[in-house]
Amino acid sequence: MSDYETIEVRPMSERCGAEVLGIDLGGRIGNRQWDEVRRAFAEHGVIFFREQRLTPEQHLDFARRWGPIDVNRFFQAVPGYPEIAEVRKEPEQKTNIGGGWHTDHSYDAAPAMGSILLAREVPEHGGDTLFSSMYAAWDALSEGLKETLLALRAVHSAAHVFGEKGGYKQAAAGGPQFKNAALAVGEVSHPVGIVHPESGRRALYVNPAFTLRFEGWTAAESKPLLDFLYAHAARPEFTCRFRWREGSIAFWDNRATWHYALNDYHGDRRVMHRITVAGSMLG
Repeated sequence: MSDYETIEVRPMSERCGAEVLGIDLGGRIGNRQWDEVRRAFAEHGVIFFREQRLTPEQHLDFARRWGPIDVNRFFQAVPGYPEIAEVRKEPEQKTNIGGGWHTDHSYDAAPAMGSILLAREVPEHGGDTLFSSMYAAWDALSEGLKETLLALRAVHSAAHVFGEKGGYKQAAAGGPQFKNAALAVGEVSHPVGIVHPESGRRALYVNPAFTLRFEGWTAAESKPLLDFLYAHAARPEFTCRFRWREGSIAFWDNRATWHYALNDYHGDRRVMHRITVAGSMLG
């Protein structure tokens, strides 16, 4: 985009994502360039970087410029770096991590601001990640449905995913990759149509992985409307697709996007390092 002076920003699709070129995240980032990266993040919901051969320390330094780090209580950490979660799939595993539309940490009272995922080892083919804009999803709803949703809060939980009887505990992707299943308890609620704390824009804030029902509604009553919203938010025109290479980084806004890690590389290893930046209460 021509109005960026210190970086090049190439949109990945009309409504979601952009690749940022002309920056070394492991080097010194001046204030002017930093302001432009922040603007690209706010405008596109998820930004991508290539050829970033970061050490764990550099990865952490970049994350800390955005805010405090939110240590994921369920993922195993990279050895020696408790603030970096390891997202790994071995060749013999059939189930991957993040293999469905979701947004990270919606089960927390103060959901994470963003996630910074760095590719350490990727398969030759497959393993792409899809992203979808929840700004676009909200904007495309009818005015009548928006009015209905603005009166609703949704209940979120991690128990059915990371808990003692959760999906990952039962699947091959579980085992040593996850910990603290006993901490996956309780429920929180958030507005369905949040006001993004930085951009001020409305975004749809429900997701198939962690949303259970609408507050004050039963699960059965909630299901038809939630199913409609999930299908609506995953419409192709709201999405982009990112092909990973070693050293690639995706940094997404958990309050404004969904993501989906494709599980189409059986027999190959994929190793990613993720740092999560803490967020705030949503209104």
